[in-house]
Amino acid sequence: MTTPGAADLRGAADQLAARLPALLAPLARLAFNYAWAWTPDGEELFASVDRHRWQLCQQNPVRLLQEAPTFALERAAADRELQQRARALEERLLMSSPPSPSGQVTADRPVAFFCAEYGVHPSLPIYAGGLGVLAGDILKAASDRAFPLVALGLMYRQGYFRQRIDVSGWQHEYWIDTDPQRLPAALVTRDGFDPLTVSVPIRGRTVVAQIWRIDVGRVPLYLLDADRPENGIADRWITARLYAGDRETRLAQYALLGMGGMQALRAMGIDPSVIHLNEGHACMAALDLAAAEIEAGRSFDEALASARQRTVFTTHTPIAAGNEADSVEDVRYVFAALPERLHTDWETLLRLGRTNPDNSGERVGMTQIALRVSRAANAVSRRHGATARAMWQPIFPGRSADQVPIGHVSNGVHVLTWMAPAMRALLDRHLGAGWAAHVTDASTWTKLDGIPDAELWEVRRRLRAHLVERVREWATADRLARGETSGYVELASRAFDPDRLTIGFARRLAAYKRLHLLMLDLPRSLRLLTGERPLQILLAGKAHPQDDGAKRIVQILFDAKGAPHVGERIAYLHDYDMELARHLVAGCDVWLNLPRSPLEASGTSGMKAALNGALNLSVLDGWWAEAFDGANGWAISGDVNPDEDAQDRRDAGALLDALENTVVPLFYARDADGIPRAWVKMIKASLCTVGLRFSARRMLEEYITRMYLA
Repeated sequence: MTTPGAADLRGAADQLAARLPALLAPLARLAFNYAWAWTPDGEELFASVDRHRWQLCQQNPVRLLQEAPTFALERAAADRELQQRARALEERLLMSSPPSPSGQVTADRPVAFFCAEYGVHPSLPIYAGGLGVLAGDILKAASDRAFPLVALGLMYRQGYFRQRIDVSGWQHEYWIDTDPQRLPAALVTRDGFDPLTVSVPIRGRTVVAQIWRIDVGRVPLYLLDADRPENGIADRWITARLYAGDRETRLAQYALLGMGGMQALRAMGIDPSVIHLNEGHACMAALDLAAAEIEAGRSFDEALASARQRTVFTTHTPIAAGNEADSVEDVRYVFAALPERLHTDWETLLRLGRTNPDNSGERVGMTQIALRVSRAANAVSRRHGATARAMWQPIFPGRSADQVPIGHVSNGVHVLTWMAPAMRALLDRHLGAGWAAHVTDASTWTKLDGIPDAELWEVRRRLRAHLVERVREWATADRLARGETSGYVELASRAFDPDRLTIGFARRLAAYKRLHLLMLDLPRSLRLLTGERPLQILLAGKAHPQDDGAKRIVQILFDAKGAPHVGERIAYLHDYDMELARHLVAGCDVWLNLPRSPLEASGTSGMKAALNGALNLSVLDGWWAEAFDGANGWAISGDVNPDEDAQDRRDAGALLDALENTVVPLFYARDADGIPRAWVKMIKASLCTVGLRFSARRMLEEYITRMYLA
């Protein structure tokens, strides 16, 4: 079965190929499917055309082939080895088998996955953080398994904000326009010429949206775009920025994502067997599904029950800011046409979004709606499941927290996306060809013990050295851009040692993530930077533009930059994104996660680091509460203290105790061959844990059995 938009993508690839030397046509076709990004030799193949241009283009293969100078293209066309590699990769990726059925989920009736953001690759800037990267990893896992799934999202013309840190440590935001014509994307058309559009009632007006298709392996990702001439400026702005700051625009985005996404599926002739709401942002998809049932003659109650049987929901956060609620006035304004479409009244609809339906003064929540319109719901780790059941128990009166119908599917990460090539090559040699297709098989990981310690340690040394080389460049450029003193800039240029214990802390910045724990006992923390066994620390992360509290945490760190050794042993890297994350998780030795328990739903950066041989030092919250076994890393208590200051002081002390007394001594304890045998043993235990239990492949299998086919 040819899915909608496939011919349009082929046409875009053919147009690009027509501008290139004929022998480079396979590269043009490969450029329009992101499968190259997690396939061995994919990235290197495009980089071989023009390495400098490849970096300037943010590793966007379409832009590379559009912008590479003629001499570079002619040189590539004359390279027979490159031609052979391109043809081999094309045959492997683009001629693979189509999706195969799983129960009632078929190519004709796939799962429709809805999410407000997707972190597929750095060159597709429609993600903000963990939610989007997790969504991208699910699409990749579905592609690898040939599972019938289509994805729905929005084509943000400016994406998420970019970050600049000034000399005081204060975050400033700016946005950069993205031209979809320079992405591996094509407009879905009706006849090869006219874009297919849908019309969605939003704010009392009709908003027209076109549909872009992007291929993530076998999975089509459809992105709605309101930048159409039929729309006024305010309506075009709906798809301008991810998570727009004002609530009215944010609600309009969710209307377009949910209702527009369902209408797009119908316009393309796709009738999903299941719709998966990845967070509450897309909850209107289920109500649009009910509206279609009403048009077919069903009552509101019958239609909602029918829609519920086809809808599943994943909640990703126990943080209030992540479970958005809006005023009744804004909801009624943005979704003005909803009661008429559903043949019901506003009070009936508003009750769906209140924790207490009888409280007319309560704001309307997207998560509450999603829970009420879904037949199954899940949290994203075992502990988050318990937290979510307690949090949402009031929605289910008469049930204890244990009886609340919210299960859990623990998050996982896409192994081949996040494992560095050097580590992948090591496992290829020792686990056997094709091991990545069997990550959920315990026998795959038992072979780790057979890897010589010296080989594994050498890979770790190489990954750390590569990271240090990049950090020297990034930190120097960052400090120059901030206008730091020449002496402080000079420290960055010779900063970091490729053989020194390297600690990483990089994630979305929020107060509950507690980056400030590193500085609660500043003199003690600074002592870790000196002596015969020093460590070095890499920090990165973005605070939400409206979260001044999180921004001030970074300023606290910058207040210490004049202290001895801070300038050359601590670096804050600005504008954290997937590309920076890829280098950090590959090269750091220890990955920190310090949430204020029980506010971490999952956290996946530590999983990515572990795939590259890093060890986790984390609070027992989120995924680490079920992964830690005493031999695969280190843990800080996840006990809750109602006195947050006391909890912070306790956990900061535990962090420094672990670093001083356990982590640092173990890393520097070398045998006669210079190998830290006990450390390497922990690496193997950690890699086994994450590889077997926290892959996106395992996560997808659980979604299939527990949610889609249940």
